[in-house]
Amino acid sequence: MKRESINVKKVLLNGTEMSKIIDRMVYEMIEHLSLLKNVAIVGIRTRGVVLAERLIKKIEEKENVKLATGTIDIALYRDDFCKGLSSPKTGPSVLNFDPEEYHIILVDDVMYTGRTVRAAIEAVMDYGRPKSIKFVSLIDRGLRELPIHPDIVGKVIETSPEDKVAVFFKETDGEDKVVLG
Repeated sequence: MKRESINVKKVLLNGTEMSKIIDRMVYEMIEHLSLLKNVAIVGIRTRGVVLAERLIKKIEEKENVKLATGTIDIALYRDDFCKGLSSPKTGPSVLNFDPEEYHIILVDDVMYTGRTVRAAIEAVMDYGRPKSIKFVSLIDRGLRELPIHPDIVGKVIETSPEDKVAVFFKETDGEDKVVLG
C-alpha cells in the first residue's frame, strides 16, 4: 500500500502506544514459544517482515536464543492477482531452514479478510509441511472472508469495508503509527 495515498481520518496508535503493544505481543509469543521446540518466525512481505524483525530481535534479546527466521512473498499465491492488468510485483521468499522440522509463526501487520494469511500458508507449504503454523498480527480489523484468526493480536479495531488501515514503521516510513484512512 502506498503510504502517500492514505487520506488519514484518524491516528489509531501513536509510536508510544505501538511500542507498548509490540512489547506485550513479545511476552505473549514467549509464552507460546516456551511450549514448542524448533520455532521459526516468518514475516509476510512487506510490512509483516518489518514487524517480524522487531519481534525476533526482542525475543532473542529477552530469551537469549537464536530463532530460525524467514520471509515469504505471497504475490503469486493471491487469489486476486490476476484481476489486475499488470503482473504482480514480487520479492524473494527466503526460508533458510527445513519447514518440516519447525513450528512456523507467520507475522503480518494487519489481519483483514484472511486471504493474505491463506496465501502465506500456501506459499509456506510449497517449501514443506511444518509441524504447525501459528499467526501473529499487530492489528485485527475484523471483516473476515475466511475462517482464519490470529493466535496473537496486538489490537482489535472495528472498521468498515471502505476503511483503510495503514501501519507505518520507523524503518520504512520514518515513524511508528497506525492510521485509519
